[in-house]
Amino acid sequence: MNTPRDTQPNPRTYAPRDTLHQRPFSLIDLALLLGVISLIVLVLAVARGTLEVFQPPDVLPTISLDPINLPYYLARSTLRMFIGMGFSLLFTFVVGGLAARYRFAERIILPTLDVLQSVPVLGFLSVTVTLFIALFPGSLLGLEAAAIFAIFTGQVWNMTFSFYYALRTLPKELDEASRLYRMSAWPCPTP
Repeated sequence: MNTPRDTQPNPRTYAPRDTLHQRPFSLIDLALLLGVISLIVLVLAVARGTLEVFQPPDVLPTISLDPINLPYYLARSTLRMFIGMGFSLLFTFVVGGLAARYRFAERIILPTLDVLQSVPVLGFLSVTVTLFIALFPGSLLGLEAAAIFAIFTGQVWNMTFSFYYALRTLPKELDEASRLYRMSAWPCPTP
């Protein structure tokens, strides 16, 4: 007699051979590929505007108030926000993970983040704008980088502390169960 445990597939087994010989490329794959290529082309087209000449007070970029340009300006702002969010997530996972995992890192990282969090974004924005303009002379890229840095600093401290405390308050039983079942930190798809 089969028990419910016997009828469940073992997640550590391999797929049958007939499923491995399915069609390698489908219409969904084509649609995803076209979507990714379109997104890359769109990002490159929007990012091209960051290479404008910027040499104040002689050469300043022009801003058109024509409503036809609003989608382009919206795309540039959205691109800045996504880049800032990407840097924030990378910083959060690396620094928050280090602080949660190692006591030595925690004693250094948490006070440093607390001090950086207490400084208002506008407090060091003037210094960073000057620094980024000096890093990218004659290009609008310096101002774009300063805007991305302002977005980054506006959200990264809260994200890092939240991630750190989420890892620190994880129940020890869950950690013990994951070690017992030999689970890795990376999620595995179930068959």
